[in-house]
Amino acid sequence: MASSNLTVEVVSPEKRVWSGEATMVSARTLEGDIGILPDHAPLLGVLVDGTVSIKASDGSSHEFQMSGGFISVSKNRVSVLGESA
Repeated sequence: MASSNLTVEVVSPEKRVWSGEATMVSARTLEGDIGILPDHAPLLGVLVDGTVSIKASDGSSHEFQMSGGFISVSKNRVSVLGESA
């Protein structure tokens, strides 16, 4: 049975930019655009300059302009580590 949420944290070297529960995260990596839903396979990707979009569990949407960094997915936890956000 699929879980309904992802635990997401977006951080830059200076601060935590956003954290919370989400139903979807999309980002642009070196391999192309990816969409992450609950129960996604483990992943470690390199972000390229672009937008990371988050659909929060409360229905709100958040977009962050990222300049490089990494995205990690494991056990419904998504960490977005940006060089700047």
